[in-house]
Amino acid sequence: MEIDEQRLGAVTVIRPRGPLVGDDAPQLLGRVREVLGQSLGRFVVDLSAVPFLDSAGLEVIADAGDELGASGLSLKMCCVNETIREVLDLTDVASLVEQYEDINQGVRSFL
Repeated sequence: MEIDEQRLGAVTVIRPRGPLVGDDAPQLLGRVREVLGQSLGRFVVDLSAVPFLDSAGLEVIADAGDELGASGLSLKMCCVNETIREVLDLTDVASLVEQYEDINQGVRSFL
């Protein structure tokens, strides 16, 4: 899995590319932790290039949501496709994240 990063003003957009599965999934959690320290929590995870996830990917999202929640922040994600949104809802992981339709809405949520 490749993970791209882009700065939009004071907000960092993290964009993983490819399925969020297996041994690749922890890369996203590592990148979230790195960006958290660099951006003071001002980042959005763009899932537009993630077609699906497995239990490892779901666990990474849950762990990131828990870690951010413990520090008073929330994991903000955008461009979540219907398949992933359904999995997040069914497993109640959706309650650990803020979801936005597109990158602009995610970035504007910090204003």
